[in-house]
Amino acid sequence: MIRNSLTGKQKSFLRSMGMNEEPVVQIGKEGVTPTVVQAAREAIKKRELIKVRVLQNSPEEPADAIELLAERADANLVQVIGRNGLLFKRNFEKPKIVLPK
Repeated sequence: MIRNSLTGKQKSFLRSMGMNEEPVVQIGKEGVTPTVVQAAREAIKKRELIKVRVLQNSPEEPADAIELLAERADANLVQVIGRNGLLFKRNFEKPKIVLPK
C-alpha cells in the first residue's frame, strides 16, 4: 500500500509543477526492474518530483507499473495520466520544493 501523506492542495500544487517536466525515468519491456527503481530513487533524491513514462512495450498496465514503482522507490504517487505518472518524495536534507500547508 502506498503511503500517501499529501493533501489535495499539495497534490494539485505538485501536478501543476509536473506539467512542464520531461519524463526522467522510463519503464520498458522489462517492467519495473531493480535498475528502474534505483534510477527513480536517485532522480527523486535530486529533484523530489519526477515524471515517469511507461513505454508501449511494458508488460504491465501503465497505472499498475507506476504504482509499483512508487511503492518500491518509497515515494508518493501524485497522479497517473495515460502512460505518464508523477512521483514525489521530500528530501529532508536538501529540500527543493516548498509544499503549501
